[in-house]
Amino acid sequence: MSAVLISYWIQKTDAQTLKSKHKKQRQRNRPRNKRNRQEDSQPTTQETSVNVAASAMPGNAVDAVATEKTRDQIMAEREAKKLAKQAKKHKTAPTPTAATPAVLTTPAAPATKIITEVEQTTITTKLTTTTTTKVQDAVASKTTQPAAVNGKDVEAGEKTREQIKAEREAKKAAKKAGKGGGAKVEGITQQLADLKVAEKAPVAASAAPSTTEADQEKKPALSKAERRAIQEAQRAAKAQVQTKKAQPAAKTPPSAAPKEPKLRSVSPTKAATSSSPGKCPANTPNVDCRVKLFNHLVCAKEDSQFINDPLVHPSIARLGVQYAKRTVVGSNARCIAFLHALRQVVHDFETPAKKEFGRSLDAAVKHHVDHLHKCRPLAVSVSNAYKQFKNQLTQLPADVPETELKELLVHFIDTYMENQIGKAAQAISGFLQEKITDGDVLLTFACSSLIQFICEEAKRRQVAFRVIVVDSRPGCEGQELLRRLHATGIPCTYVLINAVGYVMAEATKVLLGAHALLANGYVMARTGTAQVALVANAHNVPVLVCCETHKFSERFQTDAIVYNELSDPNQLVRGDKCQLSNWAAKGKLLPLNLSYDITPPELVSAVVTEVAILPCTSVPVILRIKPDIGY
Repeated sequence: MSAVLISYWIQKTDAQTLKSKHKKQRQRNRPRNKRNRQEDSQPTTQETSVNVAASAMPGNAVDAVATEKTRDQIMAEREAKKLAKQAKKHKTAPTPTAATPAVLTTPAAPATKIITEVEQTTITTKLTTTTTTKVQDAVASKTTQPAAVNGKDVEAGEKTREQIKAEREAKKAAKKAGKGGGAKVEGITQQLADLKVAEKAPVAASAAPSTTEADQEKKPALSKAERRAIQEAQRAAKAQVQTKKAQPAAKTPPSAAPKEPKLRSVSPTKAATSSSPGKCPANTPNVDCRVKLFNHLVCAKEDSQFINDPLVHPSIARLGVQYAKRTVVGSNARCIAFLHALRQVVHDFETPAKKEFGRSLDAAVKHHVDHLHKCRPLAVSVSNAYKQFKNQLTQLPADVPETELKELLVHFIDTYMENQIGKAAQAISGFLQEKITDGDVLLTFACSSLIQFICEEAKRRQVAFRVIVVDSRPGCEGQELLRRLHATGIPCTYVLINAVGYVMAEATKVLLGAHALLANGYVMARTGTAQVALVANAHNVPVLVCCETHKFSERFQTDAIVYNELSDPNQLVRGDKCQLSNWAAKGKLLPLNLSYDITPPELVSAVVTEVAILPCTSVPVILRIKPDIGY
């Protein structure tokens, strides 16, 4: 009987092994599509029982456990097959026959039975342990999460309704803000604050591990609605505040005396459009009175702030006050005064310890130039002189004592004044002496030191001519030129600019000075120069502009609004009887006092320079060749 059992179990084991081999061969031969994978992974009887048992678990835990059980069952099957193979290899008894004694075959039967029982026990134990552990974990996680998840959904739904209501109320309050909706806005703001507290409370109460994931899911939806509601509330509150501010302003009586506005000393642009600080006006205009076209032109500053800088040399501080008070006027006069002060700065400069002379002096001079620019925007002649001085600083030798370097710089400053101003004036005068003849009537505008020098040189040549000085308010600078020419014995006539049309017929030539000559050929000069040139062009009188090359600028400008200097508006007030005497108290009124105007090249016959008599369009050529000729 035992021999029969042994042969039965051996045949059964061989049949199972052969069946598994055929199954693997079929799996290798046929394609691995979805259907074949499902057939290969069909569970056995024990797997089906476990799946049926696990189907009672709620939610996604059933699927997770089912996938895990399938892998474990496959591993268990593989181990069972390995054990079967090992049993087949280790069997010692041959196949029983009729001549074989029963005593030799009886001991092998229990061994085979033991191996089969071990197979079954290992498979069942692994399946049961895996199923129980997965089911317990899934059930535990399900018991902790459903409450939080469901609570989150409910809370999210409730909060969404509250937020929608808050947004609607905030929009209504924003529309009705101008009609006294302040109380409603405050109520909405309080409601939003309560909503924030209610949103934070459930998050703090839920301490489960799944709260972080719930917060991450909840934040994006809540933040959008919250931001919208907050924005609407803020807009409504801001509109309410503006209406409150507008109501007291409308209720103030018009007879109330206006407060004296504070002085404005802030410049919107540092270099091109800064202010021209002159005398501090008693009535500084309010920002509301300013025309937007001239907003970049700032009013005057106070003089006292220009002398309180301890890092500024006394000569520069004195020059800054003179610039601000318009004591030193004129392009050449301002350049000469700057060079004299710069020479004093170089003479008194001491190099700091472990510093280079050239770089330290460059930084110090830059600070002084910035101080002068705050007092009054630098003239083109001053800017060009400063550029030439900086260029000279970069060319200083390194192995020379400091005293010799200072001597080189002082010599450069003296040479610059002599060549660019003194000798240039002589050269321009020499060109014009050929044009001035007996009986000429020279018409000029305002005061120019170069025009004065030309007229005095013609007087020394004993040419019979006379001069018509055209002047304009508020500076009336032509009176100074009239005084100087009359002192030399030159016959003069003095008229204001409103009478230039009457005297232009008598003039044979018009000589004009210039503050700068721009790269596009336009002439920048004292306000009123363009009007005189226009009248002269209408009377076919040649207009000659006398300008040194150190006044040439690389800037392009076609109007007097982009860059200009704004003088004190009180200079336009003639006295107490003038209608502008109390202009600051009359509301939106601001006298505009521009320093310069722009004359187009079509109105200029020629420009007389120390190089030659040139048309206005030759300015770029002079700017290009100027470094080569030593200017």
